[in-house]
Amino acid sequence: MDLFAAQRERHRDRVAPLAVRMRPRNLDEFAGQTHFLSPGKLLRRMIEADRLVSVLFYGPPGTGKTSLAELIARRISAHFVQMNAASVGVKEVRSVLDDARTRLEDGGPRTVLFLDEIHRFNRAQQDILLGDVEAGIIILIGATTENPFFSVNSALVSRSQIFQFEPLGESDIRALLLRAIDDERGFKPHRITLDDDALDFLTTTSDGDARRALTALEIAVLSQLSSLKDAAPAAAIHIDLDTAQQSMQRKAIVYDATGDGHYDAASALIKSMRGSDPDAAIYWLARMLEAGEDPRFLARRIAILASEDIGLADPHALTVAASAMTITERIGMPECQLTLGEAVIYMCLAPKSNASAQAIWTAMRDVREGRTIPVPRHLRDKHYAGAKRLGHEGYQNPHADPRGYIEQTYLGVEKTYYTPSEHGVEPQLASRFSDLKRGQDPSTAAQETATHTKAPGESA
Repeated sequence: MDLFAAQRERHRDRVAPLAVRMRPRNLDEFAGQTHFLSPGKLLRRMIEADRLVSVLFYGPPGTGKTSLAELIARRISAHFVQMNAASVGVKEVRSVLDDARTRLEDGGPRTVLFLDEIHRFNRAQQDILLGDVEAGIIILIGATTENPFFSVNSALVSRSQIFQFEPLGESDIRALLLRAIDDERGFKPHRITLDDDALDFLTTTSDGDARRALTALEIAVLSQLSSLKDAAPAAAIHIDLDTAQQSMQRKAIVYDATGDGHYDAASALIKSMRGSDPDAAIYWLARMLEAGEDPRFLARRIAILASEDIGLADPHALTVAASAMTITERIGMPECQLTLGEAVIYMCLAPKSNASAQAIWTAMRDVREGRTIPVPRHLRDKHYAGAKRLGHEGYQNPHADPRGYIEQTYLGVEKTYYTPSEHGVEPQLASRFSDLKRGQDPSTAAQETATHTKAPGESA
């Protein structure tokens, strides 16, 4: 028996950061993640019934992945081992697996292996877990800030329940801060006064990260004490807005330029522009720029949207996008944020049509999958000796007609790829084509339309 274990544990608690000391002691103290931890939800039922299977915890930092793993360790009747994939190798993991197998053979409990930052293991390293997870030798709790569908072997993903952690709500963060002030694990018996605007600042700027909020509170408190050892047992500490602002480090944008964060933000930007919401689109643009996204990538996405989602409803959109690409390439950040912002707003406000995009997509599919259509003889090249003998004649030049249009076949089969929408200028383009098909000069038709259109206020 280790007579000094309790003393060492008390010492660790005294020097541990506030965020560690304030980790929840039971499920009722756990903040957030009610979508899978509130009473009756799946994971809570599994924990309370001691029927845990291998799970993957996925979500941003400071949302409770490690805290929940430690709660599980205290709740279930299993041997618990905690490791961090950034600091261990295959040898250490194999040793844990061997011990787990021996423990079962000796009639002991199953082993829960909590492997933090599991994405730090490459695919080969993750493979060593597969057999024992499959056989039930260990229960794996893997934690990662990256999408497991990208960063974890598909075989492990298919054998695990995935629980996605969300940033904590402001009410949860506020409750954690107030608890830390009044809890003996926190700063009790110090008499701490936290101004409302300071509490609001810490709650908002922590961005749903409990660790970040508690660390800022700890800095604010300790910066007013020469040391906890020398301070009076119940020192009075006042935290105002200025102190809170100085204690909160500059916000780090949670964004992986090569992972799902990148693709999710890009998707949100595109869908916001397509949905004509300039406020949302500008936010997603700013978030990606602030996180260090390549502005050239953003310019390319704007150009794609101009072609795909605006098309001929506003032909100028593509010109705006092309100009934004050129300027972004030449001047770079930070100045090009103005250009990109202007382009994004233009795309949001422009009328939308994907008729031209649908036309090329459908035609491409026909080219790939359908029967190849031969070029009609009258459209084939005739600028060589013998072309006439092959029947390459009969083409009528549209410039020979005053309208600039002559009815003739250009494909040889009946196909309709382009169906104009009723948005923006596309109806005007469709009307012009319809006039030509009826044998009417579009310019004359436009004049007649203008002549028969009443001016505002004109009597019938």
